[in-house]
Amino acid sequence: MAALLAAGLVAGCGFHMRGNADFAFKKLYLSIPANSLMGSDLRRAIRNGSDTTIVADPKEADALLDVLQDTRTKTILSLTTAGVVREYRLTQRFTFRLRDAGGQELIAPSQLVLTRDLTYNEANTLAKDYEEQQLYRDMQRDIVQQLIRRLASVKAI
Repeated sequence: MAALLAAGLVAGCGFHMRGNADFAFKKLYLSIPANSLMGSDLRRAIRNGSDTTIVADPKEADALLDVLQDTRTKTILSLTTAGVVREYRLTQRFTFRLRDAGGQELIAPSQLVLTRDLTYNEANTLAKDYEEQQLYRDMQRDIVQQLIRRLASVKAI
């Protein structure tokens, strides 16, 4: 009875499991190196979440994903009265566009920007370096998921 009630509440609020992405294209060319972290995450997400195949030759592709920029920055957010850094702001910018085989833009150049704030303590330098790497990794995963949703929004080629 309780399980039935819980299922009814979850269904009533509009929640549904994230399913496979349904892309309008079946062959996709990615202009990001396969051996980069972003490239491998993106390829894995497309392979595991859709029936689209990634091709090595742009001439074989139905659509081409051009990565125009993928940068990470670290800026000082706040200082103590002694001039010691207390917080950093981590930013990752990912700029891309999607074209069809004829060169027509399906998604105009778009930018995904994520930021995270990192408190810093020089007594825990190694731990803070690890935390910084994990924050960048989480931002990268978020960007890949946002990119998959944007690619799925293209309806016709």
